[in-house]
Amino acid sequence: QVQLVESGGGLVQAGGSLRLSCAGSGSIGSIDTMGWYRQAPGKQRELVARIFSGGGTNYADSVKGRFTISRDVAKKSVYLQMNSLKPEDTAVYYCSVRRAYFGDDYWGQGTQVTVSS
Repeated sequence: QVQLVESGGGLVQAGGSLRLSCAGSGSIGSIDTMGWYRQAPGKQRELVARIFSGGGTNYADSVKGRFTISRDVAKKSVYLQMNSLKPEDTAVYYCSVRRAYFGDDYWGQGTQVTVSS
């Protein structure tokens, strides 16, 4: 089956940068969509960024111009470069994959990102 393992979270001051990584295993292919979501305390999980099979991307308005998503298809991995971090970016960040052929979704366990002011 599919497994996703995130890394790279931590504590950073406002204005700083972090790079999240998500290592996938199992049946993940180039046609699948991979993405990052986040959930802050007391809030619903929300989309941060997604990258599609053709390399297209979309971002939440709140992170446009600051975050960049990328993937390595051969490594079944997805990355999130986060710059100019703000305290409101504080959340648990989850990696996800939506498999086009099977029509199912998988999630990682999450990694905490805390931005201090």
